Amino acid sequence: MNAAVKVLATDAALKLIERLQAKYGKLMFHQSGGCCDGSSPMCYPQGEFLIGDQDVLLGEIGECPFYMGKAQYEYWKHTQLIIDVVEGRGGMFSLEGPEGVRFLTRSRLFPDS
Repeated sequence: MNAAVKVLATDAALKLIERLQAKYGKLMFHQSGGCCDGSSPMCYPQGEFLIGDQDVLLGEIGECPFYMGKAQYEYWKHTQLIIDVVEGRGGMFSLEGPEGVRFLTRSRLFPDS
């Protein structure tokens, strides 16, 4: 039986990822749960955010790895994350900031099985 997909992206998020990849090259995502935009997924050029032992690789969206801090993952491990895009300013270090939109994490519980 296939494991459930832990993270996926809406069509709007995938289109934004494509635009950002055209500008910046390979990308990565990280969601930390920290005080500075920690509840929002942050988009970086791949390799510009140091991944450590306390980060969990959840999967890929738009061919970009998506990591979450281990402590944050403990709260979210029973959910599927759906990365979306909404209007507004995002995290000041996230690449989508100048686009006038921000990535947003939505979620739904995995069914009991």
